[in-house]
Amino acid sequence: MKRSNTNTFLLELPLRTDAGQAKRIAAHLEVGRGFYNNMLGEARRRLARMRNDPAWLLARTIRSKSERHAAYNALRTRYGFSEFSLHRYATTQRVHWLAEHLDSNTAQKLASRAYQAVNRVCLGQAKHVRFKSRGRGLDSVEGKSNTSGLRFTLQDPTDGNAGFLQWQGDRIEARIDWHDPVVAHSLRHRVKYCRLIRRRASSERCQGADAHGYRYSVQLILEGEPYQKPKHAPGSDIIGLDIGPQTLAIVSQEQEARLITFCDELRPNARERRRLQRRLDHQRRANNPEHYDEQRRCKPGRKRWKESRNSQKTRQRLAAQERRLAALRKSLHGRLAHEIVQIGTTITIEKTSYKGWQRRFGRSIGLRAPGMFVEHLKRTVAKTGGMLREVSAFDTCLSQYCHGCGCYVKKLLSQRWHHCPCGIGPVQRDLYSATLLAFLPQTSLIPFMAPERWAGVETRLTLAMEGVQQRASGRVSVPTSMGISRERARQRKSLAPTRQEPSLLCYRRNRVEALVPA
Repeated sequence: MKRSNTNTFLLELPLRTDAGQAKRIAAHLEVGRGFYNNMLGEARRRLARMRNDPAWLLARTIRSKSERHAAYNALRTRYGFSEFSLHRYATTQRVHWLAEHLDSNTAQKLASRAYQAVNRVCLGQAKHVRFKSRGRGLDSVEGKSNTSGLRFTLQDPTDGNAGFLQWQGDRIEARIDWHDPVVAHSLRHRVKYCRLIRRRASSERCQGADAHGYRYSVQLILEGEPYQKPKHAPGSDIIGLDIGPQTLAIVSQEQEARLITFCDELRPNARERRRLQRRLDHQRRANNPEHYDEQRRCKPGRKRWKESRNSQKTRQRLAAQERRLAALRKSLHGRLAHEIVQIGTTITIEKTSYKGWQRRFGRSIGLRAPGMFVEHLKRTVAKTGGMLREVSAFDTCLSQYCHGCGCYVKKLLSQRWHHCPCGIGPVQRDLYSATLLAFLPQTSLIPFMAPERWAGVETRLTLAMEGVQQRASGRVSVPTSMGISRERARQRKSLAPTRQEPSLLCYRRNRVEALVPA
């Protein structure tokens, strides 16, 4: 039977859990952790047996794609390495007391998660899988439908419009704000299935947290279109985005030109993080002196680590700091994606390996997560019916191209300004690349821009760099990849012409010369 492909969106509601319900949910999740590890181990064993078969090596030598695909499918069928085969195995393992904690739908979903993890190893997309350890284990479970097992029910409006999550005999009330238009719109749609999520609260005294400092919520997977806020109405302009490890250049054909720092509001407390990491290391060494030699070096081999209560609290404080930073980053990504969509929904970016950036720009990538932002932007654009196009940087070479003379001149990564003898420039490199992306035709890899069109775009790019200059001349530091430092900005600000100059053209020429890097 073919699955129906309908539009889907999410709604998350907090849950009101008492002490007894929180204790039972924690027991269910702990049993789910062990059940998931069992499914993961079984999937790994089936994969190992399949790879050790000589027919696997023969299948790798087949050149025909269809024949090779048929050979691999035959091996998967022979050794039961498929999602539905693992579902049948999960049904045989959910016996005795396990059935008191896990229903059949939840058990099959855990089997699906285990198969997907091991299948990534089979396809070469991952090197190994990770088992869930005690204390850092399973924090979410989900069902397959909203008719049995883990399900969400909504009472009649005459009874107060209350919603409840029902699972294994517990009926947990959800906090619903009916004055929120997003919630009111979402609950009018059909619930496909629901997901129970456990998160660590910022403190044990946080509202809604249980005795162990956890908060519970339910995610409803709904059928239909999400609510569109009036302030997030999509625009109609064509946009080019040049995404870097720290910066983002936004240029549209008609109205926008900005060079901003990616998630500039992120301010990690590096000093507090280092202090907690040092304390955690000291506590680990004090609790496990047998694992270190006389020179305080860790001994090789497999070890069993002991952890004190104070070290657990330190680790939880460190995790809470990272959790708050991740929540702020996700919020900033969403706000920036909505700001871009308000300008236009036809967006062009360069196809980039953000995973490859981690080796060279690891700290910036770990803090700002540009790849996660691109995925968020794709979902937002798809929701509005727009189009986000990714072009190959190897084929277009926009950072080396000049639209004035049509020449390609290779630039070093440290060269942050584009200045061509044909008269184009000087203009900041990221802004110019975003401009070429905005004017890149759908059927060509060479951007086209009329000379009279470039005059207006150049003015917008100059004004965008003036904004960067004002930030750098103040107390706000900007990344060096923008091509302007704080000291240079102060020098250029002192060399800038005054308002008493009679000619606007002379003012514009002097201002552009002042922006040329030394």
